[in-house]
Amino acid sequence: MTRLATSWLVYRLTGSAFLLGVVGFAGQIPTFLFAPFAGVLVDRLDRRQVLIVTQVLAMAQSLALAFLTLARHINIQEIIWLSAFQGLINAFDMPARQAFLVQMVEDKQDLGNAIAINSSMVNLARLVGPSLAGAVIAISGEGACFLIDGLSYIAVIASLVAMRLTPVVMKATKDSMLVQLKEGWAYVSGFAPVRTILLLFAIVSLMGWPFTVLMPIFAGKILKGGPHTLGFLMGALGIGALASAVSLALRKSVLGLGKMIPISTATLGVGLICFGASRILWLSLLLMLLCGFGMMQQMAASNTIIQTIVDDDKRGRVMSFYAMAFVGMAPFGSLLAGVLANAIGAPFTVMLSGVCCIVGAAWFATRLRPIRKLIRPIYIDLGILPAPGPIIEDSAAG
Repeated sequence: MTRLATSWLVYRLTGSAFLLGVVGFAGQIPTFLFAPFAGVLVDRLDRRQVLIVTQVLAMAQSLALAFLTLARHINIQEIIWLSAFQGLINAFDMPARQAFLVQMVEDKQDLGNAIAINSSMVNLARLVGPSLAGAVIAISGEGACFLIDGLSYIAVIASLVAMRLTPVVMKATKDSMLVQLKEGWAYVSGFAPVRTILLLFAIVSLMGWPFTVLMPIFAGKILKGGPHTLGFLMGALGIGALASAVSLALRKSVLGLGKMIPISTATLGVGLICFGASRILWLSLLLMLLCGFGMMQQMAASNTIIQTIVDDDKRGRVMSFYAMAFVGMAPFGSLLAGVLANAIGAPFTVMLSGVCCIVGAAWFATRLRPIRKLIRPIYIDLGILPAPGPIIEDSAAG
């Protein structure tokens, strides 16, 4: 609700595609800058305590946004600063959340299902939230959305406090943060499966996902609608992502996820190209379904494989680089999308994004065979694959 309300508020105050991109940039650039350092802290500290702190700060940010908007004192500068503060919170929240999820799953064979179920909940919120936001904005304005968001953190914090988990003993280390940061980078850059997946993730985050910051333009100018139209578009995106997450939750194994990554990335690309060319609401909604499905398949499949194969003592740092690729590249994409939309128009910008996704998918497909060979021994050690016999199918690990 808050993300949609923020976008609509910026568009209502300024009518500028460029400033939509600037706000997106401000809200995501802190993750790019600070996530690696956050990952080191996540590997040192109690992850649940880190999450409690981030949720308290996020509640304060949402309530500040609500107060300023309801008091009608909000301006674009305040939106940018508050978005940047939320981005700083996310830099610590994302790696902690991803690492904490694995901590709650006792059997790694269940990890793929757990990640998919988590994605299902996120995307159920993405489905319901925009629709509610569109109605709330039409009735009470954007400030009510921010207020609801701020109060909702009470339940999140209470849930974290109420959890009863087996304590995890964090390894003591005398290494400095810089040494541990270098160790994490060496691991990510030197291990081809993680490196290749994160590179594609970064490409899609830079060129594919920022289409969402242009949704107010499509809702208002291209499809001749209002906040309810924006809610329908984002809701359709959420339905597609939810369907994808449910399909992943029903899988019995991580096997076969590797080949889903380029297929889903190409699906997102095709959906974006067609969406950019559409001027019909019902067709645009169907294409948002396709984009949501492809986006979630690529994201969840990548996340599951990385979480399965990564060493536990480096998980926080690896997931911080995951956060950099997932969210950290998005600000540059948001800014680029805003600049391109001003120069060539939002439709052509989204179509160009789709082409880049397809090119990235083709590149990843050429790297899939050597990645499988490196992942296979890890799957065997984890019991996901049987011990080597006379013949092992080359596609088993993908």
